[in-house]
Amino acid sequence: MLKYLTKTEKTAKSVEEAKQAALSELGINEEDAVITVLDEGSKGFLGIGSKGATVMAEAKDLNAVIAKDFLSEVFEAMNLEVEIAAKTGEESLNVDMSGEHMGLVIGKRGDTLDALQYLTSLVVNRESEERVRVILDTENYRAKRQDALLALASRLADKVTRTGKKYTLEPMNPYERRIIHSALQSNENVTTFSVGEEPYRKVVIAPQNSEPRYQSHTRHIPKISTSEYRQQNHNKYENFDEFLSGKSEE
Repeated sequence: MLKYLTKTEKTAKSVEEAKQAALSELGINEEDAVITVLDEGSKGFLGIGSKGATVMAEAKDLNAVIAKDFLSEVFEAMNLEVEIAAKTGEESLNVDMSGEHMGLVIGKRGDTLDALQYLTSLVVNRESEERVRVILDTENYRAKRQDALLALASRLADKVTRTGKKYTLEPMNPYERRIIHSALQSNENVTTFSVGEEPYRKVVIAPQNSEPRYQSHTRHIPKISTSEYRQQNHNKYENFDEFLSGKSEE
């Protein structure tokens, strides 16, 4: 059973009044709903025996309604007045928000916006039969952030190429890390990889011909004869048999 309201029935004096009441409760426009007249009602005789009209309205875009209902609850708890527009596209459910205090909704480097997006995705996918990708945006923040990351990637790639030293960026979410990786994947002078664990995982930009990140810690034994090795280590071990047995106290 859905927690969030996606369809409703309303009875009023006329079909139009019942329809508007149903749409208002769902918070959607008529073009976004399927309207079914269950009972057109009757006027009766001189007002006696009159019967109201009953209409059922069901949202066409169930995921959009669920997202809007959930976010409305969140913003009400935050005491924020936010206009929410949601629509399912070909690849994702896109939610755009507007209001006077969108800086609070975005948060530092988009942290609050990302958290809201994550929670909304959980709620929508809990109610949906198919996996849905949810994208929250406000004041075109996502596009602006992407432009900033692309510029940052280009600038740091030039720096790494010039200095020959790798550069580790600040922690980023998976979406922003992909932007950096994609921006530099065709760059012949640098390579990128991620290090660390979520939520502190970072992108590293390194020279293309830099040393491997992981080096073997296997001890290297020189290819010399037993007598030569014993001679080199006579001050370190009392005898060579002790060295081979690993019984030295060192």
